[in-house]
Amino acid sequence: EENGHLNKKLKSDADEEDAEDQNKKLPKRKIVLLMAYSGKGYHGMQRNVGSSQFKTIEDDLVCALVQSGCIPENHGEDMKKMSFQRCARTDKGVSAAGQIVSLKVRLIDDILEKINNHLPSHIRILGLKRVTGGFNSKNKCDARTYSYMLPTFAFAHKDHEVQEELYRLDRETLERVNQLLACYKGTHNFHNFTSQKGPRDPSAKRYIMEMYCGEPFVRENMEFAVIQVKGQSFMMHQIRKMIGLVIAIVKGYAAESIMERSWGEEKVDVPKAPGLGLVLEKVHFEKYNRRFGNDGLHEPLEWTEEEEKIAVFKEQYIYPTIINTEREEKSMASWLKTLPIHDFNSSAVEVQTNNKNPK
Repeated sequence: EENGHLNKKLKSDADEEDAEDQNKKLPKRKIVLLMAYSGKGYHGMQRNVGSSQFKTIEDDLVCALVQSGCIPENHGEDMKKMSFQRCARTDKGVSAAGQIVSLKVRLIDDILEKINNHLPSHIRILGLKRVTGGFNSKNKCDARTYSYMLPTFAFAHKDHEVQEELYRLDRETLERVNQLLACYKGTHNFHNFTSQKGPRDPSAKRYIMEMYCGEPFVRENMEFAVIQVKGQSFMMHQIRKMIGLVIAIVKGYAAESIMERSWGEEKVDVPKAPGLGLVLEKVHFEKYNRRFGNDGLHEPLEWTEEEEKIAVFKEQYIYPTIINTEREEKSMASWLKTLPIHDFNSSAVEVQTNNKNPK
């Protein structure tokens, strides 16, 4: 019996080695993977090689690519070897329903199934397409669409006593929110909406195509709404600060004029909404699709066939995480308590000076 068991084990080891040898013979091809993930508990998307202390989505992805036989082990250690590029660097705790990564892999049989077998259930590869050899998912991306799901009591005026579970957003407030969000459309200098960028840094200018808040809906007795924003590209914390400022204005902590002021040269201390509700919804490759999408060799980077899988993943992993975490950890409610401490009238420089020289 023992011999039989040993023979079986040797045979399965030999089969694995044969498969590995077969994989090694496969030519490498440039592909893109469509990814969805729940970002809770991760320190963002981008891998920090050499730092195992902060786990990222790419740590789990690279492990799965190596274990499934798509890439050699040394490519996992040096990601340049597989020309790896993520489309968007999502921050700590941020989720994605339509992230795209480009890389060179061996096109093994049942590739998606094999990669997913080595991934936790809250990270899924939902699609794969072949792309041109020089394709880079970050550089070829024309625009990114994010959503931000928040409990609507965030918009309740500061002078009104509000029971969070019972609060329902009225039409007038929703219209005010949308008027303010629409002000962001076009090109503005967003140096106050990120850190480490000065007012004269050309890269602080960003182009926003659309931004609006959809109709509210109730989940588990609490009302939520989703803000959608589409822009060419976003800086670190930019969307959270854009939403944070609108909340501060609607609640009556800041004057509407502060928005215009924040695009000017002076330093304005813009509050940053919690990361929990932020989701990378979709990335857009309009120029690439026009040029290569119908050339007979490459497919357009559109994911209509995967839309149902994306919707199921959001319902299963992203929305429940946002709702349950909000109910248990009260991230929005706790953050709202910090708004009265904000001084929206003086610039950040003045605030620092006053702190140093208390009268």
